[in-house]
Amino acid sequence: MFYLDRAATTPVRREVLEAMWPWLTGAFGNPSSTHGVGDTAARGLTAARAVVAEALGCRPGELVFTSGGTEGANTAVKGIALATPRGRHVVTSAIEHEAVLESCRYLEHHHGFTVTVLPVDPDGTVRAEVLREALRPDTTLVSIAHADNEIGTVQDVRALAAEASAVGARFHTDAVQSAPWLPVGLDVLGVDAVSVSGHKTGAPKGTGALAVRAGVPLEPLLHGGGQERGRRSGTEDVAGAVGLARAWTSLLAERSAAAATATRTRDAVIDGVLTRVPGAVLTGARHRRLPGHASFCFTAVPASDGAPALPGVHGETVLLELEQRDVVSSSGSACAAGSTEASHVLTALGLSEDVARSAVRLTFDETLTDADVPLVVTAVAEAVATVRGLG
Repeated sequence: MFYLDRAATTPVRREVLEAMWPWLTGAFGNPSSTHGVGDTAARGLTAARAVVAEALGCRPGELVFTSGGTEGANTAVKGIALATPRGRHVVTSAIEHEAVLESCRYLEHHHGFTVTVLPVDPDGTVRAEVLREALRPDTTLVSIAHADNEIGTVQDVRALAAEASAVGARFHTDAVQSAPWLPVGLDVLGVDAVSVSGHKTGAPKGTGALAVRAGVPLEPLLHGGGQERGRRSGTEDVAGAVGLARAWTSLLAERSAAAATATRTRDAVIDGVLTRVPGAVLTGARHRRLPGHASFCFTAVPASDGAPALPGVHGETVLLELEQRDVVSSSGSACAAGSTEASHVLTALGLSEDVARSAVRLTFDETLTDADVPLVVTAVAEAVATVRGLG
C-alpha cells in the first residue's frame, strides 16, 4: 500500500513511542506537584520545552505547549488580537485553514473586529503588495500560513511579515504543513508567533506548540491554574511534550536530505500525472511548493481530432478507485472530509465549484522511491479513466 496522505497525518515514530513510555508509567507525576514524583515530571517537561523551543527558534519561556494546530492558531489569533490591540482590524488570506478563518470570524462577530481577507494569485500566492494595500493604522494582527495543506504553495512569509512590522502589526504564521520540510523559527521567518502540530511530524495526535515572541501580549483562551506561564491553563501532557521533542530531534536530523528526495519524487509525480491524464491540472505553485506534495484537479476534455470528449470527475470517486489500487490519498484537508461544499482554497484560486470537487491530493515523504513513482502515476491514470468510464 502507498500511504499518500501525510498532509493529513503521519504515523508515530517508534523512537517517539519509546521516549514517551517512561512518562506514561513510572514518571507519571503532575509537573505542578511539589513532591518528588511531580518534580521528576517537571524536569522532563522542562527538558522537552528546551528542545522544541530551539527547533522553533525561541527561548523556552516563549513556548506554549498546545493540543495541536487548531489550538495553536486559535490561541495566536484570538490571544494576540485581544491582548493589547492597536485597533480592531485583522488581516488574513482566502486560503487559510479554518482554524484561522473561524478565529477571525469569532473576533468579527463577538468583539467588533473588522477582518480583511486577502485574495491570492491563481497558484495560491499572497503578494506582499496586496497585503501592504490592506494594512491600516488600526491593524493589530496578520495571520497567513507558511504553506497551504491543500495545494502545497509556500508563501514568502518573511516578506509578508516585514510589511506587517512596518506598520506595527503583529504577524502569526500557521506552520503546521511546512514544519516537516522547512525551517520555521521565529527569526528565520521574521514573525511574532508560529504554531505547529505534532502529528504531522511523527508525534502523537493531540500534541503541538506555539512560539510567541517575548514582549507580545497574549490573552489566554484557557483559564485556571496558570500553567504555561499563565498562557494555557491545565495540567501539562508531559509524555506528549516529550514525544513532540523526540519527534523534532529526529526531524531536524533528517529534514534536509528527506526534503531533497521528496522534491525530486514530487516533480516526477507531477510530470507523470500531467502527461498521462488528459485534463489534469496542477493546483498550487509549480516549484514554490512543499516537497512531497502533488495536487490536481481533473477537468472535462472536449472532443478533438476524432477523439471523444472526456467528462470531468468527482475527486471522492477517484479516491475510492485509487484505494482499490492500494493508493491511499485525499481530496484535500482532512478537516473538511465528507463535506459537500467545494474547497474554499480551490475556489479562491479561481476554479469553479465543479472543478474544485475533482481534486485529488497526493502527499508523501522520502520513503516514496523513484521506482514507486510510475506505479503511483499509473494508478492515478487508471483511476481517473475508470471514473470517466462510469459516467
